[in-house]
Formats: sequence, structure tokens, C-alpha cells
Amino acid sequence: MADLFNPTCLALSMIQPDPLPGSYRHTNKTIDEIVVQSLKETEMVLKNGFDGVVLQNMNDMPIKQFSSPEAIAYMTRIGYEIKKEFPEMVLGVLMNWDGVAGLSVADAIGADFVRVEHLFTGVEVTSAGLLEAQCVEIAALRKRIKSNVPVYADVYEVHGVPLGKKPIEDAAWESVNEAFADGLFIAGKTPEESMELAKRARTKVKDVPIFLGGGATGDNVFELLQYYDGVCVATWIKNGNMKNPIDPHRAKIFMDEVRNAKRVKHGEGTKASLK
Repeated sequence: MADLFNPTCLALSMIQPDPLPGSYRHTNKTIDEIVVQSLKETEMVLKNGFDGVVLQNMNDMPIKQFSSPEAIAYMTRIGYEIKKEFPEMVLGVLMNWDGVAGLSVADAIGADFVRVEHLFTGVEVTSAGLLEAQCVEIAALRKRIKSNVPVYADVYEVHGVPLGKKPIEDAAWESVNEAFADGLFIAGKTPEESMELAKRARTKVKDVPIFLGGGATGDNVFELLQYYDGVCVATWIKNGNMKNPIDPHRAKIFMDEVRNAKRVKHGEGTKASLK
């Protein structure tokens, strides 16, 4: 299993199941059918060389701050089945948009980390209204249940509008040193902005793992991994639509570039020499 605390070009793919029972967009698909679909997609990810997946109930939107009981139950079921089937794979959990629920699911299934998006620190305006920081509640839960699951927090998720926005380096420092995140997800609206944000964050959190939360493609992942410890990819390897199956050709292009980036970071040459 990859080391989340000392990652070197870790490549993760999102697993975003169909809308769960109880959500607005759910149709007639049973949880058993959704589990089977999620397991098949995870298997495709691993066959294409990725280090692991992040399980997210993205298709349950619209979602406010707190997860419903049924969403927590169904995500626990899916995550448990994935962990049982692929125990050596890196598995993260992301609950829209409830970090307390996400940590609960992650701890229950033995996940390798929880990703807290939008709402670890500060306040953000989203399509569902205001989301407020949960770092206090997450810290309390970690203490109460004695959880060892690492917490990876997004700093200024690109689809939200932060209120009272601070410089990225100060917000990153705050997430780690005042809210006690174990690692960070940082992304900009463009690859260039992402690299600049990561570079600035490094000035204040030098030894903290930083993952790219979105925007990686086969064309830019090599360069991005010169600034990030790992990446999480969703739509690019599925030809722009999460409902598509993984495109093996695109996945190979992506992972070839990830492997090249890893070799360069290990001092095994330059990108030009690896071609």
C-alpha cells in the first residue's frame, strides 16, 4: 500500500456511484446493483495501474451541509464491499458535504483516509447555501472514537466562494496547525493556477502531503506532479463524463506520465531522457 504520509506521485481515481436510494436523482437501482457497479469500476481503475480510489457520493446532489442517515449507511455498505474486495488498495472516502459523516464512514470500513471538501475551515457559499467549517466537530469525533484515519482537507475548493478569503499559504497553515489536517487537497481553476497555489502553500507547510483535487489530464499531470505529492483524477480518463467506463488508452497515457514524473522525482533522469 502506498504511504499517504510520504507519497510520491500517488495516482487516485474517483469512484462516484449512481444516485443512492433516498437522494433526489435516485431512480430504481437497488443498493446491491450500485455495489456491483462500484466494484467493477474499482477493478477497472486498478487494472489500469492506479494506486487507489476515493469513494464519493457526488451523484446525490443537491446536498446541504449534513449527510442523511441513509446516505451514510449506503456509503458504508459500498465502501466496506470495496475494502473487502481490494484490501491492499488505497481507499479514501468523501461525503458530500459532511466531513463528520465522511470520517465516520472511513473509520467504520477501515479506509486509508477521509477527504473533507469545502468545509474543513472557514465559510463558503455554494449552490446549496453556506457551508461552515467542521474542523472542531471532526477533531472531537477523532478524539471520541480514537480514530487513526488521516484527515485530508481541501483548501478553498474551486466550486465554492470563500468568505473572508485568506492567502493560500496562510489558509493552508491554518488547516494544518490550527485545525490539524494530516494532508491537503489544493486546486485552482487552471493547471497554471494550481501549480502556483501549491508552490505558495509549500512555503508554510513544507512537510505536509499536498494532493491535486482536480484538473489533471494526460497532457499536464507530469508537470503538475513536480509540485504535488499526488493527484486525484475523475473525468479525463472517462472521456469527459463520469458515467462513461474508463478509457484504457487514456488511462495508459495518464499513468505513463505519472510513472515518468515519479522517476524524475527519484532522480532517474529528465522527462526528455525518458521519452
